[in-house]
Amino acid sequence: MRAARGWHLATAAVSGASLLLQLVIILSRDNDTVLVRLVRLLSFFTIQSNIIVTVVAVTLFLRPDRDGSAWRIARLASLVCITVTGLVYVTVLRGLYELTPAGRVADTGLHYVTPALVVVGWVLFEPRPRIGVRTIALTLLFPALWLGYTLVRGELTDEYPYPFVDVNAEGYATVAVNCVLVTVLFLAVSGVYRLLDTRLSASAPARVGSTG
Repeated sequence: MRAARGWHLATAAVSGASLLLQLVIILSRDNDTVLVRLVRLLSFFTIQSNIIVTVVAVTLFLRPDRDGSAWRIARLASLVCITVTGLVYVTVLRGLYELTPAGRVADTGLHYVTPALVVVGWVLFEPRPRIGVRTIALTLLFPALWLGYTLVRGELTDEYPYPFVDVNAEGYATVAVNCVLVTVLFLAVSGVYRLLDTRLSASAPARVGSTG
């Protein structure tokens, strides 16, 4: 229990500090209003994923054995979303933007260290089983809503947080294909975690709980 709490506290500290540093970087720029910059920052899936991770990690630090239907959705959302964040960044987005030294620190925390801490922490400390089909379905509503928001906001502002959803640059057909591919990635990651959840619970029967 002590090791789990320590791990979750470290995860919350890294994710939270990286978010705070990224916020400071954004607010230090002299273009646009503070509100516009905040909305732009919060529109990144990376930022939203890390916010979920920070909140979930803090609550796990306070109570590592926490459970409940809504909790399982939040926990899986933090795991799946931060995993996809890391995978998409490493394979598609890395190197697209020139970063300042402070930006590189925030980038490393948000896209590399936090995903690694979350995944390893889940493997080591998560009570099992916790991932059911219904939990997966409800969890995937979040990225679906983010995608809808992103496309609507893009139509209104001509701003898109990532090139693969930029309708102006790629066109609707390409963006539609990209969205399908990302959806498949979310489903695949969720399926892998469900399989691992089942396998790991079978190898540790003393930690088995009810399915969600």
